[in-house]
Order: sequence, then structure tokens, then C-alpha cells
Amino acid sequence: MAKAFEQPIYVTRPLLPNIDAVTDRMNAVWKSKQLTNFGAQHDELSEKLKAYLEVDHMSMFSNGTLALLLGLKALKLTGEVITTPFTFPATVQALDWNNLTPVFCDIDPVTFNMDANKIEALITDKTSAILGVHVFGNPCEVEKIQAIADKYKLKVVYDAAHAFGAKVNGTPISSFGDMTMFSFHATKLFNTVEGGALTYHDEALDKQLGLLRNFGIVNTEEVALSGLNAKMNEIQAGVGLEVLKVVEDERDKRHKVKHVYEENLAVIEGIRVLTTLEGESSSYQYFVIEIDEEKFGLSRDMVHQELQKHNVFARKYFYPLCSDFEWYSDLASAQPENLPVARKAVQQVLAMPYYGELPIESVHEICDIIEDLYVKHINLFQLQEMRELG
Repeated sequence: MAKAFEQPIYVTRPLLPNIDAVTDRMNAVWKSKQLTNFGAQHDELSEKLKAYLEVDHMSMFSNGTLALLLGLKALKLTGEVITTPFTFPATVQALDWNNLTPVFCDIDPVTFNMDANKIEALITDKTSAILGVHVFGNPCEVEKIQAIADKYKLKVVYDAAHAFGAKVNGTPISSFGDMTMFSFHATKLFNTVEGGALTYHDEALDKQLGLLRNFGIVNTEEVALSGLNAKMNEIQAGVGLEVLKVVEDERDKRHKVKHVYEENLAVIEGIRVLTTLEGESSSYQYFVIEIDEEKFGLSRDMVHQELQKHNVFARKYFYPLCSDFEWYSDLASAQPENLPVARKAVQQVLAMPYYGELPIESVHEICDIIEDLYVKHINLFQLQEMRELG
């Protein structure tokens, strides 16, 4: 019988660089007397991230939500945007703040991304864009989505909050669509404590986004448009520069953790791993499983509760569906009958504890807890059958 952990194990843990190296960065910031407004740390991180992500154009922001919000603004979108209900609230909130109406598209039962085969039927004369999410780092069907967008002259924006550094058949994930948003929140593989970035192909967006993230200010005497304060500061950038140095080592550690999970869970019926990609194709952001109650014997919620009793805090991610938010209740696309796959998925998904510092022995013990639940249920089921037969 698996025992409870003495200390809680959470779904993730921030990747923290060497504190002495961070202190050196902060000393440089203090010496410069510049804490924000595109200083040396900001510019250095921008160049290094462009190289890492293999992009030519990038703008950094104080967080990923503001990056997406202002990115949509810069593209001058109107009317409706087709997107997924199975995502973090920030995706659709960025639409709200741009007075854009989300049109929810059901998801693919394998990847849990927006089902590209269902997009075209949702397009109307009000549609201006498709907003895809690379859920758990699994890439959307980028070629199929682009073909649809080209046919109807729509913009394509991707939320790649979970897909930092991932590639699709060797091509950087930011190469697809008109714009890609990355989150640098503390929970992400690469973090700047809080932060985010947009990558894009249109050089004209450099100037536009530069204005939007800095109040629309051109110079000390001219304000060109209504913007926000969304700049990444020097403290964030300095931390990010040191985090970037240890990202590859963290990826290697997470790769090993992933394999231990997979080896242990493979023998348990009713458990499917959603995050199977490896190497350059993977962001190693999350390790996520789907629990089939009929085959496993217990629901996702029951497993979630039992893990908590053992001091293991997995996450029902994403839950609830964005289409279930009260303010979308009148939308035809938000009605349950239009989203059968998403409504099933949101009841079955569980993000497991996953980070480089997670001891391999702890991974084995977490899997033992799940296996014990399965075996216990099977034994009870068999006992019940014997009683009914006897």
C-alpha cells in the first residue's frame, strides 16, 4: 500500500537559476540605474530568445496575457474568432478585451487541440481569424488550419504558452500562422517570473507592438495611439537570461521523469498519456494523462481526490471549459451539444506533477498510488462478481 508523502508534491515547480548568477545580473541593473523601458537586460534577452526560437521578429511583454491581447489588437481583428473551449481562460479573455466574439470549435479526441476538420463549418462573414492553442505542447494541425485560413483570407494566431522551443517536423512552432504567443510565467519551462512574447513574420508589427506595449508613446512629445503598459522590465529579463542557460538541462531531466511515468502507467488499463512527444518535437511542459472511468474503474475526480489524500496535488487542467463561463451561455457555439468531445475530455484529464527536480523515486511512488487504486477497484469488482455468482 503506497504511503502519503511527508511533504506536498505539486503539479509543477519553477525552474530557478543559480542565485549568484542572478545576483550578478541584478548588480548590473542597479549599476545601470535603469529598471525598465527596454534596457540592456531586455535587449540581450530579446536577441538570445530570437536565436533560441529561430525567429526574426519578436516583442517581449510583462506577461503572456497582455502579449496575446495586444497581438490581437495589432492585427486589427474584428467580429468573430474561431477558437477552442479547452484552454486556459487567458486565451478567450484576450478576445473579450478586444471586443471579439469567440466561436468555440470542438476538439480532436487524440491531441485535444481544436479539431481542424470542424473549423470550416464555423466560418461566417463575421470571422476574421482562427486562434489555435498548442494544448500541452501538442502542435495543432498547422498545415490544415493554414489552408483553411488562406481559402477564406483569415489571420491565424497561435497560443503557444505550452510549446516553448517545440518543433513540428524540425520546423520551429513559431513559424506557423501570422503570430505566436509564448508565456514566460513561473510555471513554464522557460520563465522570467512573469512575462511573455509574440513572434511574427510581418516586420511592420515591430513598430506597432512597440507602441501598444508602451502607452502608444512615440517620443517625449508624441502619443500615436491608445496603448497599455505591458513592457517587460529589467528584473524579469535578467532572471530570464539566467533561466535560459539551464533550460536544456531541465529538458533532459524532464525527459527522464517522463519515461518513468510512461513505463509505470503503461501497465494500467484506462490510462492514456497525452504528452507523448519527445526530443525537439516536445516542449516538456506538462505530463498529462487521460483517465477512462469505464476501463480504469474510477473517475478522474476520484483519482484526483485520492492523490490529494497522499499529498500529491495533480491538476484538473483545463477545468472548467471556457465555453461554460456564464458570459458565453448565449453563444450557439458554447452549447454542450456542439462540444461533445471537449465536454468528455474536461472530465478525464489530469496533469501530473512534472519538473526536473522531482525525484525519480517519487515518480515511482505516485504511479504506485494510481496502480493501487486500480488493483483495489479490480479486486472489489471481482469480489462483487463472486458474491453475485455465489
